[in-house]
Amino acid sequence: MIFSDQETLSRDQLQILQLDRLQKLVARVYEKVPYYKGKMDAAGVVPQDIKTLEDIRKLPFTTKEDLRKNYPFGLFTVPMDDVVRVHASSGTTGKPTVVGYTKEDIKLWAGLMARSLSAAGVTKSDMIQNAYGYGLFTGGLGAHYGAEELGATVIPISGGQTKRQITIMQDFGSTVLLSTPSYALNLAEAIADAGIDPASLALKVGIFGAEPWSENMREELERKLSLKAIDIYGLSEIIGPGVAVGCIEEQKGLHIFEDHFLPEIVDRDTFEPLAVGEEGELVFTTLTKTAFPVIRYRTKDISRLIDTPCSCGRSFMRMPKVTGRTDDMLIIRGVNVFPSQIEHVLMSVEGVEPHYQIIVDRQGSMDTMEVQVEVSESVFSDEIKKLEGLSKRIQAEIKDLIGSSCKISLVEPKTIARSEGKAQRVIDKRKI
Repeated sequence: MIFSDQETLSRDQLQILQLDRLQKLVARVYEKVPYYKGKMDAAGVVPQDIKTLEDIRKLPFTTKEDLRKNYPFGLFTVPMDDVVRVHASSGTTGKPTVVGYTKEDIKLWAGLMARSLSAAGVTKSDMIQNAYGYGLFTGGLGAHYGAEELGATVIPISGGQTKRQITIMQDFGSTVLLSTPSYALNLAEAIADAGIDPASLALKVGIFGAEPWSENMREELERKLSLKAIDIYGLSEIIGPGVAVGCIEEQKGLHIFEDHFLPEIVDRDTFEPLAVGEEGELVFTTLTKTAFPVIRYRTKDISRLIDTPCSCGRSFMRMPKVTGRTDDMLIIRGVNVFPSQIEHVLMSVEGVEPHYQIIVDRQGSMDTMEVQVEVSESVFSDEIKKLEGLSKRIQAEIKDLIGSSCKISLVEPKTIARSEGKAQRVIDKRKI
């Protein structure tokens, strides 16, 4: 369902709108933010040089490190009196990144999330169980305001309290679930353990994001929760959830809301722009945010752009699921490995549960990788010979896909820690 007429603009109409917004944005940050002015001066570019959309390539990138250097409010373009909310990252790998919103930004964000929910088939008649975390993380509140903008009923339960989540699903008749995909799996498992047929619940769609997940994981979630699983993409530095979303009509790629976010794909090594269809690092420029706009923000997420039409009628370009991050990419004995590749293999093997952990270590000068995989009760009770056969099969399929060998450890059901938010898929002991 189309929520806004701007979702169906022609390419010409959209590019005229984008250029106007880009020129105004560049002029504003140049005037208001000394750090941006300094970087643009150093690059030899001034706002008057932005005459076409392609001229964006003259502008320097913004990185998470730039945000940290200006911690906490150095990249804001408005006085703090105009900022009505801030969110921040956890700061587990350094200074937190802090983002701010004016009243207009909050209204914009709510509209984008309402678009996202509508694209997933949600209407004001729905009961939305919002299991994204509330707080400094943008997921919970971002989704919440969007659901209210749409006019749906929101259950602001946040993450965790799994038994209570299930009770509320049954008692309130939740029709929509919002959460990370790993927590949705956790819920699915708890529903099965409670002897509840998922088809007996009213759930019709789940909107899952905030961590990479594979197409096989989608099938697993749809089967175990008896719903349609829709992917949503966003990041706090850009606005939060609601940058791009899949549509219920095709479920093939996420529509990027290009009237507000100008996407680019760049080579992950040279940072040179890549053509539509080529895989590289996603870069976004926010065209309409007021308090905390960003210019050419390097997300480190790996994807590509798709410009073929979608049957849903939206004219925006799409992006496939993010396959990994440049900084989550593991290099094992010289081979690039993304956790999503391992997940893709595991989810295609019968008897394997959707819970795993990748442990990377170093013995002498040699990197090692162990994949701990949960198997179902029935498989785990099989004779050792059958378990060895399953282990060898997984090992061979992973080697065939990534070109590197690894150790497979089949572990008992429910022995890998469950997630109430983002799952920790990788433990890299080489960094300790």
